[in-house]
Amino acid sequence: MERAGEGLTGVPAKWWHALPDEGHGGRIQCDLCPRDCKLHEGQRGACFVRAMHDGKMILTTYGRSSGFCIDPIEKKPLNHFYPGSSVLSFGTAGCNLACKFCQNWDISKSREMDTLMDEASPEAIARAAQRYGSQSVAFTYNDPVIFAEYAMDTADACHALGIKTVAVTAGYIHAAPAREFYARMDAANIDLKAFTDDFYVKLCGGHLQPVLDTLAYVWHETQCWLEITTLLIPGHNDSDEEVRRLSAWCVRELGADVPLHFSAFHADYKLLDAPATPPATLQRARRIAMDAGLRYVFTGNVHDRAGDATYCPGCGKAVIERDWYAILGYSLDDAGHCKHCGTAIAGRFGHFGKPFGPRRIPVALHAP
Repeated sequence: MERAGEGLTGVPAKWWHALPDEGHGGRIQCDLCPRDCKLHEGQRGACFVRAMHDGKMILTTYGRSSGFCIDPIEKKPLNHFYPGSSVLSFGTAGCNLACKFCQNWDISKSREMDTLMDEASPEAIARAAQRYGSQSVAFTYNDPVIFAEYAMDTADACHALGIKTVAVTAGYIHAAPAREFYARMDAANIDLKAFTDDFYVKLCGGHLQPVLDTLAYVWHETQCWLEITTLLIPGHNDSDEEVRRLSAWCVRELGADVPLHFSAFHADYKLLDAPATPPATLQRARRIAMDAGLRYVFTGNVHDRAGDATYCPGCGKAVIERDWYAILGYSLDDAGHCKHCGTAIAGRFGHFGKPFGPRRIPVALHAP
């Protein structure tokens, strides 16, 4: 926890309660995530964006963004959520985990609140997505769990205009706020960073079980489409045994249809001594996961046409052929059935027209 300093402002936050005084001068506890931060007046939580002010909890980044881009939905990564569509992406600042390998650390670890752009109201974001022709809005770059109130209000504004919503998150959230948060999300990509608690404790400052609980809840109890990403870091979470146990858990607890992405690591932030992930490691992990029974397993951050493609579990033919984020071939009908054999592919699909393509386009929120 950190002292907030002078001029602390924000909007009232949810999911907290007052603690018995017990001579501490008055404290509150944040009930959003398993960190359960206990705060004195003027103090920020570990996420840096939730703070105690005038005896209550506030969210300091509501309505403020680190910037906006139009991305292909495959970049989130979501391969089975309206493939080829574009998504308006944005984030704020801060994070409730402390991953030493964070690859968005300049945003997620930011302590410079004044660098965030103002006037990013939920309604303005929804209108911008509509104006740019994006089918969805993604809360990404940093974890939307910590700005859940802002993300939820934005989701409501998006849904009012027929825009879908996507959360890119580590899934580190308590059950009660998770129920409210994921009820407003149409899709989520949740990081399963490793399959040992030791990894989460030493490299992320968290624990594994709350993430597993979130994954199971989202898959079984919500209408939110789910895909999972695991960043494989050589020497830390890439052993055959760990990949096998992770894959077996996905099959046993979620089923064969949940898409799993194995992504390549590159040295960043505080983890600079680990080598980049070889493509062969990702391909090996993909084979292990498919042998375990998962039907849709992908490789990411490397050039691997076979690992980019979606294959029909019925006939084995490629029904979505990709090259990085570009779609080169598409053999599904509007309902998501294989055009070769009629097998239903798990996911959310619709009419497939001209794909957005692989480009990433920074945009202004407000029309000139």
